[in-house]
Amino acid sequence: MLVPAPRSGKSVCPPCTMVVMRDEFLLEPGLAFLNHGSFGACPREVLQEQRRWQDEMERNPLEFLSRRSAALLRDSREQLAAYLGAQADHLVYVPNATTAVNTIAQSLALKPSDEVLSTSLEYGACDATWLAHCARQGAHYRPVEIPLPFDPDDFVQRMLNAITPRTKLLFLSHITSITALILPIAELCRVARERGILTLIDGAHAPGHIELKLDALGADFYTGNCHKWLCAPKGSAFMHVRPEHHEMLVTPVISWGAMNSARHDASTGSSRLERYFQWQGTRDISPWLSVPAAIRFQAARDWPAVRARCHAMVIEAMHGFSERFDLPPVAPDHCFGQMALLPVPAQDAAVLRERLFNENRIEAQVTQHAGRTFVRLCAQGYTTADEIQRLFDAPALQKS
Repeated sequence: MLVPAPRSGKSVCPPCTMVVMRDEFLLEPGLAFLNHGSFGACPREVLQEQRRWQDEMERNPLEFLSRRSAALLRDSREQLAAYLGAQADHLVYVPNATTAVNTIAQSLALKPSDEVLSTSLEYGACDATWLAHCARQGAHYRPVEIPLPFDPDDFVQRMLNAITPRTKLLFLSHITSITALILPIAELCRVARERGILTLIDGAHAPGHIELKLDALGADFYTGNCHKWLCAPKGSAFMHVRPEHHEMLVTPVISWGAMNSARHDASTGSSRLERYFQWQGTRDISPWLSVPAAIRFQAARDWPAVRARCHAMVIEAMHGFSERFDLPPVAPDHCFGQMALLPVPAQDAAVLRERLFNENRIEAQVTQHAGRTFVRLCAQGYTTADEIQRLFDAPALQKS
């Protein structure tokens, strides 16, 4: 019997003729991998593309890295930019979104009177980044408390009310990590721009998860991981920067491209953004070159339909758990995508996470926020209704 949905009486996975693509991934047989949001899983054919690039590099490493890499990366960025609704000249590859956040934090000149305004929903590593950089410059990092249950309209108003003449930057997640919420950021980006306040959006979970039109969004800085929901190889992410801010960026690694001379070769690229960030010493660029393969993989499988199916599964599960434990959902259905929070009784998150894995071979993130405990359920194209049923039936999650 599948998880009930009390508001509709339907099962956790509505009738669907789609083929679940479990065999297209390398996931361990018998493992219910319901934590795609943490590290993701890469399809076989995308990994094969990465290995093809690695083999090609090894046939002549000097030619590949010194003479060909800039053009290859340019082509990859152009395909990614088209997918993101952006311009290739305004984005550069980075290993992960955390690197981009640190880069922008390091580049931002803050005075003791300045503040970086954020929310209580942000990823802990990024909180640590801003606390460290603000402390170094005598500035302030101020998270605005966002209550649960989450109200999108109230969220926007709270953030607008919190802006002061001291606000230098708005730092916001597009999709939060701990609470899985899709934040309504477009209005905040618009108002911030009108008031001369910079915006940095942490879209670590956004590419491949929701539709993106970065030029239309207008954030000053946007970073996203391709190795999460876009299913590209690990170590592929991007940093998107409006052109008027290119000059302000400080590279964390100074190499040939950062020299104001003709000593850099073709590998460093032509624009300042390319020169400063693309070539930072020898490294494996195959994850970045494989991003177009991930885009093609999803395009060939009607990914909007995959997203819709996954969204339906996590929402049905969310309401099933809410009914079981008589605990309210933390937000309306439309505030979630392919991740949702399953409300469970307050308990030790680490213990519950280990029990799910050790007793049921279920990989699921267990999070805590505002005194509540949740299982963060992630559904990707390979996720089956049976796997979510295993989670629902797990002894650790039965009502006592």
